[in-house]
Amino acid sequence: MSSHGMLDLGDNLLTPGTVTSTLPTEDPSSAAGPRNRRAALRELLHNHLGLIGLSIIVLMVLFSFVGPLVYHTNQVTTNLTQVNLPPSGKFPLGTDQVGYDVLGRLMVAGQSSLEVGLAAAVIAAGIGTLWGAVSAFAGGWVDSVMMRIVDALIAIPTVLLVLLLATIVTPSVLTMIYVLGFVSWIITARVVRGEVLVLRTLDYVSASRVAGERPVRIVLRHVVRNVIGIVAVQATFEVANAILLLATLSFLGLGPPPPAVNWGGMLTTGLNYIFDGYWWQIYPAGLCIVLTVVAFNLLGDATRDALDVRLRQD
Repeated sequence: MSSHGMLDLGDNLLTPGTVTSTLPTEDPSSAAGPRNRRAALRELLHNHLGLIGLSIIVLMVLFSFVGPLVYHTNQVTTNLTQVNLPPSGKFPLGTDQVGYDVLGRLMVAGQSSLEVGLAAAVIAAGIGTLWGAVSAFAGGWVDSVMMRIVDALIAIPTVLLVLLLATIVTPSVLTMIYVLGFVSWIITARVVRGEVLVLRTLDYVSASRVAGERPVRIVLRHVVRNVIGIVAVQATFEVANAILLLATLSFLGLGPPPPAVNWGGMLTTGLNYIFDGYWWQIYPAGLCIVLTVVAFNLLGDATRDALDVRLRQD
């Protein structure tokens, strides 16, 4: 899954997979703001695929964080007397090569995968929003320099950049969050820049300039606040991308080492036994990755459609 097929309104470039939005023509503090939010919420609630995606995400969160409180397993001490056992009443999804209960392992692994994905998306959203807003609002040579940096980073394949950073730092859950957040903010910056290039020409922003408000205050009070919606949409896609990238790193042996575990690491371990017929060590982890990534993408698509004024029915 590539994260480079996005939008840059400043360069008039539109490619498949673009996140689009309609910018406000007046300050959101006016009556139009709440009306638009209610219309967007109605559109989101009527989007069946979006609700399916949201339901899957909620189920995955409950499975990963509430599940271990209900289904108690030992994920610390190995038990070599019960290795590679098939699914049974005692072990619903069997055991792995060191005797861990696979179902309990999936729950613990889901915690790491979701935490890394969500935290990396938050970091990417924060950096990308500020970078794009400052670049577009400042304009001139500042905009040129900042966007050339973005263009240079985009020219490097995401997986290659992640692999390079992962080999430099010591793998851990925390470092994976920083690495994935660092490589994910670039597209958000381009999207926000494109929005702000149009947003800064609107009447209430111009009025703030004439009134003598400082540029920093204008950016934080008027500009950033009005791109939160489009950033939230982009963040849902970044969560999915971060989970996939973490799975990729773990598959290549560059993910967080034991005792940390994630779905990608479980999938990698299971593939070592693919010819032994131990399907329960492969398919459950792969299914969790696929379902979670698809769910976040469905939610992102639904949120994007809800924020598009052309699809709202007031």
